[in-house]
Amino acid sequence: MTFYPKLLAATSSGRDYLLASELIHQAMAGTMDAASYAAYLTQAYHHVKHTVPLLMQAGARLPDSKEWLREAVAEYIEEETGHQEWVLNDIAACGYDKEKARHSLPNAQTELMVAYAWDMVSRVNPVGFFGMVLVLEGTSVNIASQAADAIQLSTGLPDSAFSYLRSHGALDQDHIVFFEKLMNRITDPQDQACILHSANMFYRLFGDTLRSVDAAAATALLPEFA
Repeated sequence: MTFYPKLLAATSSGRDYLLASELIHQAMAGTMDAASYAAYLTQAYHHVKHTVPLLMQAGARLPDSKEWLREAVAEYIEEETGHQEWVLNDIAACGYDKEKARHSLPNAQTELMVAYAWDMVSRVNPVGFFGMVLVLEGTSVNIASQAADAIQLSTGLPDSAFSYLRSHGALDQDHIVFFEKLMNRITDPQDQACILHSANMFYRLFGDTLRSVDAAAATALLPEFA
């Protein structure tokens, strides 16, 4: 068995934990309100803004023997650059102050997920970052577009409030094929074990991040009117 199907099989329980979060249930059922969506986007901003710096760190730490993987990281960097601004623009389209979101503090669960990512690429093994890629992009490709449609139906928000979700639902279809090919080239047992462990950790951490989203937090993002 190549590594990619092994990776999917070994992370199924973690994936189930993530997908069982109430926020995803609300999104898919079309019961999410605009405040919950804005609160979710704020936490998304706080981890998405780290994606490119994390990729840069991972690429820098890869050994020469994995130059082929560094080239893939460079492609990811090109694709992911600027996505945090998409998230902020979506927050603004929801009627909230994107600058307040930019300067807000992440929830503890979001901060812990980001800290784990930085520890993985900086101290443990840079290939472990691909565990996060599986979790975030794999989740997006499966539910992002459907969730965007359902949330828009329940909230009446404009198309401009869904650039992040809809772009990732489309972009990540190609990314998953690319990712599968990359993972099937990972043959070192230690690297495989690291990615498996990392993916399961990220499923848990991202699931906790989604569970931490509180609609009441969006009140702090309301614009101030003179």
